[in-house]
Amino acid sequence: MTATHPENRPPLSRMQSGLIIAGLMLGMSLAALEATVIGTAMPTIIGKLGGLSLYSWVFSAYLLTSTTTVPVYGKLADLYGRKPVFLTGVGVFLLGSALCGLAQSMIQLIIFRAVQGVGAGAVLPMTMTIIGDLFSIEQRARLQGFFSGVWGVSSVAGPALGGIITDTAGWRWVFYVNLPFGLISAGIIATLLHENIAHRARSIDYAGSVTLTAGLTALLWGLLEGRTWGWGSPESIATFSAATLLLLVFLWIETRAKEPVLPLSLFRNRIIAVASLGGALAGAAQFGVTSFVPLFVQGVKNGTATDAGTVVAPLSMGWPIGSIIGGRLIVRFGYRAATLIGGVCLLLGGVLLAFVGESTPRPFIIVLLLLIGLGMGFTSSAFVIAVQNAVPWGQRGVATATNQFFRTIGGSVGVAVLGAVLVARWAEGAVAGEGGRGRSSVLLDPERRAALPPDVLASMQSSLADALHVVFVLVAALTVLVFLTVLFFPKGRAQDLAATHGAPSPPDEDTTRPVARGAARVAANPPRTDGQSGLGPATGG
Repeated sequence: MTATHPENRPPLSRMQSGLIIAGLMLGMSLAALEATVIGTAMPTIIGKLGGLSLYSWVFSAYLLTSTTTVPVYGKLADLYGRKPVFLTGVGVFLLGSALCGLAQSMIQLIIFRAVQGVGAGAVLPMTMTIIGDLFSIEQRARLQGFFSGVWGVSSVAGPALGGIITDTAGWRWVFYVNLPFGLISAGIIATLLHENIAHRARSIDYAGSVTLTAGLTALLWGLLEGRTWGWGSPESIATFSAATLLLLVFLWIETRAKEPVLPLSLFRNRIIAVASLGGALAGAAQFGVTSFVPLFVQGVKNGTATDAGTVVAPLSMGWPIGSIIGGRLIVRFGYRAATLIGGVCLLLGGVLLAFVGESTPRPFIIVLLLLIGLGMGFTSSAFVIAVQNAVPWGQRGVATATNQFFRTIGGSVGVAVLGAVLVARWAEGAVAGEGGRGRSSVLLDPERRAALPPDVLASMQSSLADALHVVFVLVAALTVLVFLTVLFFPKGRAQDLAATHGAPSPPDEDTTRPVARGAARVAANPPRTDGQSGLGPATGG
């Protein structure tokens, strides 16, 4: 079967390009929203299904499966094509959504959330990879702003949307609403995106996939449950020991696998190494801000859930703005300019966050969150585009998935560690006779909070503010580390830092090539072998 190299395919029509972009954005928004939209629906779900002790696992099940499957999907996309992996991910995600809506117990809901996560692990990285295949770097620099904005806005707007759907249509529609939009997204990609797949014998790194998934699951499980078990308990020690052993075995397997699920050689590339570390640190800072600033607004500043959403909204506004401006800077000046501006914005926002206290006015918090949002937009766009251009076509899927993986795992580990610090600090400042959990529920319930004597309320809020101050200082430290990391990003124009002209492109018979269905195929146009990743004018859409 003859394959068409992506850099030599006929250009997409304007309508095809627009529809594919819309389909990808729709699929991405659903997967991003589902990580947070359930938050405001959970109190209602607990009231209907019970199972308060299992509350955290409704979130953790989705987090675990959507994080640990990302590298596996990235490798499968390089072997079998982006389209089948994306469509499979959407299908599994929609199946999980339908099952969640039908759940009759908390155990069922947790299991079905895990199914959702398995699908989401494919949707997010494949969206970025398909964009990397179809469009030139100049086009991607513009589009990346919109896609990063979709991710940022969806993540931050999720809780508010979940509350609206729950109040108007019922909690089950938090899941059912995914079905029509997911089917539209899948239908567009299935119809308009065509990949000419060359069949050959392939070696799948099953051992690496299993050990990576098991090791990361054990690590996240230990971080999520360690506060309950006790960090020095036998359960914690056993879980973290198992995670360490499994991840070491994974690294050993990857050095010997014929086609490793996560090629360690990628990290010899300075761009990928810096982007992965920077993405992990930025992800930890992002999750720290979006998790604990709302708690500050509601618990310390006497705000409502709506107030918290209003205060955090500037982060979702700054993200797409930073992404769009950063994309233009990448084309003109290279990745380093965008990452440095993003690092400075994050650093300024983080330093300001470290000074937030009980008397801090809300406008001050809004300004610092806008800065952090801008920083996230600048850095995330540069990281994704740089990573995609740093490798040949045949490694673009796993490289893009690796970038997404490190950002997500950084956020997952970061929020678990910050949460543990918060609980420990708040316990130290506990009001006599009240445990941390009891105090948190009182402070976050406006009616119960209003019934407290003023002196008791002030003492409780002061204790929470002190605990959150430590968390905010740690988030500030993360932004400092992000800034120091981006200083190591290589200089030069994006074109100069692309996969080198001498690097071997994947053999034509060993890869899949995306084209638009219905576009004329030009068989006489032979594949390029210069190793460039989407820089030529023929990649235009």
